[in-house]
Amino acid sequence: MKYAKASSDVWSFVFSFPSNIKAYVAIGFSNDGSMVGSTAIVGWMPSSGAGGLKVYYLGGKSPNQVIPDKGNLNVMNFSILPATTSLAYITFQLKTAQPTTNLLYAIGPNGVFPDYPDYTLAQHSDEISTKIDYSTGAISKISNLKLRRSHGILNIAGWSILMIIGFIIARYFKQLDPIWFYLHASIQTFGFIAGVIGIFCGFSLSKKLSADVTNHKNIAILILVLGCLQVLAIALRPGPLSKTRKYWNWYHHNVGRILIIFGVVNTFYGLHLGGEGSKWFLAYGVTIAILVIIAVILEIRMWIIAKKEADQSRKIPSFPQYRS
Repeated sequence: MKYAKASSDVWSFVFSFPSNIKAYVAIGFSNDGSMVGSTAIVGWMPSSGAGGLKVYYLGGKSPNQVIPDKGNLNVMNFSILPATTSLAYITFQLKTAQPTTNLLYAIGPNGVFPDYPDYTLAQHSDEISTKIDYSTGAISKISNLKLRRSHGILNIAGWSILMIIGFIIARYFKQLDPIWFYLHASIQTFGFIAGVIGIFCGFSLSKKLSADVTNHKNIAILILVLGCLQVLAIALRPGPLSKTRKYWNWYHHNVGRILIIFGVVNTFYGLHLGGEGSKWFLAYGVTIAILVIIAVILEIRMWIIAKKEADQSRKIPSFPQYRS
């Protein structure tokens, strides 16, 4: 890509790409380095027919969220030039005092082009995120995929899935004493450690992207505080015969439930902020639904057993008391 400042508020760009690529190519301008929320200029040059060029607003990662002829850029004088050598060219101007420094490049699947009437943009086959210094032309690659995945997977596993499994074991398998206690404590410990690492991965990711995720971050801090309170509660756990044990049980059980609820809610919110596709939502939603169904079945089973035991206790005959 070549560029020049044409005037105080107009920048000119020439974006070249190999003419033998039989796919669309795109250059996106992002405020925070991520695809979602950015605006892309997409060009294609099929071998049979004239080339095409459109501006797209990338509202998400599913096709219906990638909207043609929309965006937050004031694009002027854009065109795609047929290849005369081994390169084809997209030229355009941006009316802005300073373009964003986060640039995204992508190439579409081979042989698939946007077409009339809706010009749907197929998911790219490859992409790269870069940061450019317009004063020197220096370009650096931005790669936050591993950090994003670590943040998401650790938090999904830690604050919701493992915590729910630990809750199920503690509530419904106390007859397996003391195995249930060690399983519960071990699973919750692993969940807490994974969740803490996941939250700090999120803090690092937020700083790198300069993203506005205040609500997501605040909920994560609340979850972290609740998790630390649970750890503190374990350290201060009174004995089973202590008069304060019932209050400790109430506190420990309810703080744990609140933590799990916020963990699930914030995970769905995080998937939304990250622009993750429906596959992630579906996989996570199905996993949580399965765990909830298991908990409901075990809860009903526990009620039935408790009712049978209560009925049996009422059937035991009482003998008259005789005075000597």
